[in-house]
Amino acid sequence: MSAHTEVPVVRAADSEVDQRRVAGELAARGIGAGERLVVSASASPALLAVVLGALRTGVVPVVLDPALPTGERAELVADADPALDVGDDPGQLLGEHDADLAPFPLARPMHYTSGTTGRRKGVWSGVLTHEDAEELAREEIDLWGFGPADRHLVLSPLHHSAPLRFAVHTLLAGGEVLLPGPFDAARAARVITELGPTTTFCVPTHLQRLLREDVDWSGFRVLAHAGAPCPEPVKRAVIAALPDGAVHEFYGSTEVQFTVCTTDDWLAHPGSVGRARPGRTLTTDDRGQLWCAVPRWARFEYWRAPDKTAAAWDGDRVTVGDLGRVDDDGTVWLDGRREDLVISGGVNVYPAEVEEVLDAHPDVVESAVFGVPDDDWGQRVVAAYVGTPTPAELAAWARERLAPAKRPKSTHRLDELPRTSTGKVRRLDLPGQLGL
Repeated sequence: MSAHTEVPVVRAADSEVDQRRVAGELAARGIGAGERLVVSASASPALLAVVLGALRTGVVPVVLDPALPTGERAELVADADPALDVGDDPGQLLGEHDADLAPFPLARPMHYTSGTTGRRKGVWSGVLTHEDAEELAREEIDLWGFGPADRHLVLSPLHHSAPLRFAVHTLLAGGEVLLPGPFDAARAARVITELGPTTTFCVPTHLQRLLREDVDWSGFRVLAHAGAPCPEPVKRAVIAALPDGAVHEFYGSTEVQFTVCTTDDWLAHPGSVGRARPGRTLTTDDRGQLWCAVPRWARFEYWRAPDKTAAAWDGDRVTVGDLGRVDDDGTVWLDGRREDLVISGGVNVYPAEVEEVLDAHPDVVESAVFGVPDDDWGQRVVAAYVGTPTPAELAAWARERLAPAKRPKSTHRLDELPRTSTGKVRRLDLPGQLGL
């Protein structure tokens, strides 16, 4: 570790010792497979030990955002019905006695979906057989090639599914995890340059900010990003900065993982999200909704919400409501989410399609498109953007490239777009922010 940048390093062997202590403490408290354990703590070696120690005994950690308002947290805890809630103190489960661990997690953590449309839903996978547990872990480890030589950099909060999944599987594969704390671009740049991580998961916002810093990217073999569309100029700059083939994108959700897009795939099909992960097949229905056939170990249900579960599944195929298309060669393109749909004068307008046009302007960094009520049209299309063009210039750009119904009726320049902690644009906040 550099003398300049002190960062907690979680080593697989050390973590396994702590995981066994967690397993022993859970057993001593009479908490067994299939029961829930709530934890809402910032990233730490203890948090990772508690998550893995629980999972490797079949106890299901419910990992909540430590910044949740008290009322919202209480609602989620009541819904999860846990055997234990350790709050922000996972260290209390580092007991004095060890217990055996399964080789692989016997469950997936239960995360609550972001709740952009209605009440949050818990994503529940139950307790896995040992065979399915190994298949699930092997799929992730093999996909990213995790191994003992890896040093994984955590840039996103661990209460989200993707960053936790990357950290957990790095440790399962014998590697190390770096925990530099809440994201700060200058600090992250120093960590990358001085400690030479080999892998990371991030969102486009991280990349935009890191590209402004002095970073030595040469140690990375995998930089995976997801969570939000990445503006093409940012993507190309990252590809140019990193070793050949290191930049990967993937498309997935809290519920299930769908695709992976390698550097070569993206350069051949800019704007796509790649092809289906191994063992999966993506198709679309007549409404353009994406469905994914998944292996047995990737199944889930919505916790205590059988109607929502039934609506998501059709045999072994599942949808989370995203819209897109699949080319003949299997390349997948996203067109937006059903709940993002803007209906103006009876015409369906998909924000992703309009954003793609606005983002293509050479002086636009990124944009977000949404609908607001309109007495004449039902809804009208509005755009917010980050960049240097004037609203009039961007409107002229759109007028040349979009059909009348799809053109933003007003454009608003902002210093930055509001986002969730995972980097997704909070479209629903924009009308209020802009006074619309």
